[in-house]
Amino acid sequence: MTSVPENSPFAALGLSAALVGAAVERGYGEPTPIQAAAIPLALQGRDVIGCARTGSGKTAAFALPLLHRLDTRRPAWRRTYALVLVPTRELAMQVGETIQALSRRMAHPVKVAVLHGGVSINPQMLGLRGGAEVVVATPGRLLDLVDRHAVKLDDVNLLVLDEADRLLDEGFADELSRLTALLPARRQGLFFSATFAPAVQALADALLRDPVRVDAPAAPDAGPAAIEQHAVEVDPAQRTPLLRHLIEQGRWSRVLVFVATRYASDHVADKLRRTGIAAAAFHGDLSQGARNRVLADLRSGALRVMVATDMAARGLHIPDLGVVVNYDLPRSPVDYTHRIGRTGRAGATGLAVSFVSAATEAHFRLIEKRQRQRVTRERIAGFEPREASPPAPAPSNGGIKGRRKSKKDKLREAAAGGG
Repeated sequence: MTSVPENSPFAALGLSAALVGAAVERGYGEPTPIQAAAIPLALQGRDVIGCARTGSGKTAAFALPLLHRLDTRRPAWRRTYALVLVPTRELAMQVGETIQALSRRMAHPVKVAVLHGGVSINPQMLGLRGGAEVVVATPGRLLDLVDRHAVKLDDVNLLVLDEADRLLDEGFADELSRLTALLPARRQGLFFSATFAPAVQALADALLRDPVRVDAPAAPDAGPAAIEQHAVEVDPAQRTPLLRHLIEQGRWSRVLVFVATRYASDHVADKLRRTGIAAAAFHGDLSQGARNRVLADLRSGALRVMVATDMAARGLHIPDLGVVVNYDLPRSPVDYTHRIGRTGRAGATGLAVSFVSAATEAHFRLIEKRQRQRVTRERIAGFEPREASPPAPAPSNGGIKGRRKSKKDKLREAAAGGG
């Protein structure tokens, strides 16, 4: 078993020796900015709102203080002490694995129940027999289990919302309200996300007590420069041949390609496979077992390309993922941030490539404006677009404003998009 260095930076945060040792075993060196800022506050019992980029160590920022409380103040046996709510199945599994791994050096074993949809509910009900100190769950499946009296939430001392902004997306807000109504009034709350919309702040105001907001800067070796961004101008019909060309010429070994729809995910993956590139689709129509196999194959190297919808934009950690490609641009600048954040994680460098057409140029400018970064447009020989992107509009009246589109403009844009 790994010895615990007395001068470990994690020991200085106030964590128990068992958890400092677990951090060493997991390969954690210096605490990341979000960990250094949030862990001492959480150990003091404060409510915390933590905002930090993807790949910055947010999971350990709440998992370590959560486990410290269980290690030093053991609650009644098998009562649910902590509830961690997450938006996706994959994130639930990853968070559960991290908490379980960090607890292995503790004097008393911690039971972690991971609850999510997409699989049979019966094994999860069996797993909850006798209780669990930590429950990591997606809201819908947790409510199903509450309705079946398989789990009780009236002893929860700590509520964690991971990817809090996503939990407020359509379909989650009502479930979240139902669940928080079942929790004790007196509890600690930790909210974490890479982005914080006004709706998240409103939720924090309603559910947290005098919270401390921590906006952690990126670590020096994991800042925005760790992700090299490129924008390639291309006609929509040439995107798949261009993608194949880039994969082969760049010798990319592990690539995550984002598309707009489930159909596009299947279609692009199929076209890549026909050219000899090991590719697979990843979207919500696949069973949980199929999604797990795709992720396992990508991580093992058996798969070279995963073509995914935005369900893969958050929560997934794929080791050594070198490249993210925006085959279709995301709907919002926030989604762009989460997409490219799948690479360049934990101090590694990464590459993000976005395909931009004449029809999507204006939308990409909006993404650039929101992230306050200009990405130089590039062209690849043999894949030059037939139609040039419109020039950027000149500032007017203190801001950038476009003129109102005429019917001819709309028809022209529709025709360009259909090419």
